[in-house]
Amino acid sequence: MAGKNNALQKPVNLTPDLEAVCGKGPMTRAQVTSKVWDYIKKNDLQDAKDRRMINPDAALGKVTGKDQISMFKMTGAVSKHMS
Repeated sequence: MAGKNNALQKPVNLTPDLEAVCGKGPMTRAQVTSKVWDYIKKNDLQDAKDRRMINPDAALGKVTGKDQISMFKMTGAVSKHMS
């Protein structure tokens, strides 16, 4: 299990689209997740009726796709922009 925990702490490179949301990389996966949520809250992108759903704006949409996405699927979409 130790290896898996360390993966969250290892800095990763971000695509330019993800950097537009999170800021300049590299940063850890934990930091990316935190910054994506900061962005979502700052821009009020959570669905009013179902807080688990995210309504991406133009910048976040480049990372997750333009359609509404659940917070659970969003993590996978964001991961594709890290290396």
